Amino acid sequence: MNGCSSDKASEPKNIDKPSSSTPEYETLSVLTNFDDVHLDLSAENANFKVIEGKDGNELDIEFLNTARFSGVHLDFETPQDWTKYNEYHVALDVENTGDESIQLFLSINSAGSELHRHIAIPTGERMTIFAPVDGVFWNIGSGFRENPKPWSTDELMFILIYGNYFMSNDSVTRISLNTRTNMANKHLRVDNIRLRKNQEYDETFLHDFVDEYGQNANVDFPTKIHSMEEFRSVHDKEIAALDKSKPLPDRSRFGGWKDGPKLDATGFFRAEKVEGKWWMVDPEGYLFFSHGIANVRLANMFTVTGMDFKDDSIRYRDPEELTPEDSIGAIDIPEAVLATRYLASDVRRNMFNWLPEHDDPLGNHYSYRRSFHGGPLPHGETYSFYRANLERKFGETTKNSFLKDWQEKTLTRMLDWGFTSMGNWVDPAFYPNEQVPYFANGWIIGDFKEIKTGNEIWHAMPDVFDPEFERRADLTIAQIAKEIEGSPWCVGVFVDNEKTWGYRTGPVERRYFLSVAAMGMDAAESPAKAAFSEHLIGKYKTIDTMNERWGTTIESLDALKKGVTFSEYNAALEADLSDMLLMLSNRYFKVVHDALEKVLPNHLYMGVRMATWGMPQETIEAATTYTDVLSFNVYDEGLQPFDWEFLREVDLPAVIGEFHVGAISDNGLTHPGLVFASDQSDRARKYRVYMDSVSGHDNFVGAHWFQYIDSPLTGRAFDGESYNVGFVNTADVPYPEMINMAKDFNTSLYPERFNRPLTVPLEVNETEKATTEAVPN
Repeated sequence: MNGCSSDKASEPKNIDKPSSSTPEYETLSVLTNFDDVHLDLSAENANFKVIEGKDGNELDIEFLNTARFSGVHLDFETPQDWTKYNEYHVALDVENTGDESIQLFLSINSAGSELHRHIAIPTGERMTIFAPVDGVFWNIGSGFRENPKPWSTDELMFILIYGNYFMSNDSVTRISLNTRTNMANKHLRVDNIRLRKNQEYDETFLHDFVDEYGQNANVDFPTKIHSMEEFRSVHDKEIAALDKSKPLPDRSRFGGWKDGPKLDATGFFRAEKVEGKWWMVDPEGYLFFSHGIANVRLANMFTVTGMDFKDDSIRYRDPEELTPEDSIGAIDIPEAVLATRYLASDVRRNMFNWLPEHDDPLGNHYSYRRSFHGGPLPHGETYSFYRANLERKFGETTKNSFLKDWQEKTLTRMLDWGFTSMGNWVDPAFYPNEQVPYFANGWIIGDFKEIKTGNEIWHAMPDVFDPEFERRADLTIAQIAKEIEGSPWCVGVFVDNEKTWGYRTGPVERRYFLSVAAMGMDAAESPAKAAFSEHLIGKYKTIDTMNERWGTTIESLDALKKGVTFSEYNAALEADLSDMLLMLSNRYFKVVHDALEKVLPNHLYMGVRMATWGMPQETIEAATTYTDVLSFNVYDEGLQPFDWEFLREVDLPAVIGEFHVGAISDNGLTHPGLVFASDQSDRARKYRVYMDSVSGHDNFVGAHWFQYIDSPLTGRAFDGESYNVGFVNTADVPYPEMINMAKDFNTSLYPERFNRPLTVPLEVNETEKATTEAVPN
């Protein structure tokens, strides 16, 4: 639909009137009120119409669940220059007319830059929501993913989802309102899209933001701890309930389905297809579905204090270390280093209304990070409020005895909540437990060569053809084997996480940037480039043949080895770039597989937990050759069949390595995470929808929630994640809505999945092939 063209400027319609909880705003510009549209409107996998509302026209949108992306684009007839304004935001009036919350994404495009934010809109009431565009207070170096609202208002604020806080705003061309991975159609009415002046704010709005328990000092909420007396009361009440708890009666010793079919007992976990459905099988032969919580550890519960040390010895890194920085737990800071302590960020330090001295009783919860992935400082002192709260809760009868108490309580919780296992990144201190199955994990880090592309999310891709990579893989997996000690309680092993392989769809530069980057390198310096060059020369023999096929003008084979770049990609070149990515992926998975086979032949290789932005077809193909179970981290509302049809084609089991849902309306946190709910009840509902979609898929044999504990309010030290993603908060208080929903799902997990009809019924001639087995490679 084309927007109506008119010389008459749009006028605001009864907007921005002050109330007891919302201040009066100055409207700088009404972009559209849908009476005089001044925009070109178009839909992408969505339906829309301009309708008559209570106060003039408004836009009615139906977001569809038939594609990953569903949205409406509002394109300006001429680019808008917003640089004439400062300290402003975009506001719009909305009404969710459906029966469940909407995670709405807002994207603003300007001169090649983009701003991306999201919000959870509850059902029912009409409301005004706003998205920061320009303001000093959003760029003060706080170091966590989203600052709180800097002025008092009940209006909901869009939260940063990815990308930058700001964009270049001199040539704004498009505003998009969209949803992602809807499990059901969503309905939204929109009106009065406008620019408003920010309210005056107090420059000290982050001062004393965090209380002594690591909670938001300025907000009250149901699970907040207000005193030590309340702390003890909440703890005692939970302990009394847990003391009466027993594992679910249909569970085997290892968490399998005791009331279901009994298959061969091999003494270790395996994966097997039974009557058309993939399952895991526990060591005793019972069907097993792995549902549990990932990241049950304390390493990520530290936050940056703003202090640092001048003594460089604290930043020494042993080149033979096997644990990456973000996975290291608490470290003791030597007295000589403490003597060089200094203030590195007053913004960070001023956030806390309490931090102990290093020699105080709770001073043992300080630690240090030698580097951060992102944040206000390159390195610095950290503190764990969660760890301190554990000591407050359990006391300390011997050094760090509270850690043992926490581990025991955590295992009891997992069984009480009905989980069958723990997920990835469980602290190795849990490995000896014989109550809850777990997955071991490790990282391949070291001084091997890399393929740097500029597209890295976490780290550059290792050059897997470098012999040093293979050596480091052997060391890492030998350490995992030492920690596991052959235990049958270890289901399998995850190695590495969310590597930047390339995108599954899109142009060549998005799918094959690893191959393109390697081709630009010198074969004398890059083992991957040397391997690719050898492959290409063996295939084409001469540079003339290669140029003819690729449509290129490379001078010689020596020039090819030195490094080449491409401006265009024909079908032959694209096919070769695909082959190179497959070679790289095959090499990676083979190295890891072979290292595991040498020392852990009885445990499942669970793969690399591919993210949705890093799971190209070539890498999946390689994983199917060498892993026992495919693994994916999927932060969506649920699994849509159109995204996972390939699993039926490869006919292998898969597990979700990470998913979560968060909210911010009732917990004091400032960022929900990657999937946004309106409150804790909605969060629990979305968790259930997700898990029903996983258990309802014939190929998936498990899903692991990320994570056990909320991120620190001021962001985890590694990268500032400050998400409501825990089953418990920073005071170790469980969210009752989540616990109750988990219990409800887990109680009926096995019979419901077993008795559910196949998504794709078995053909008559396939019935005899209904049971196949996948034992560890």
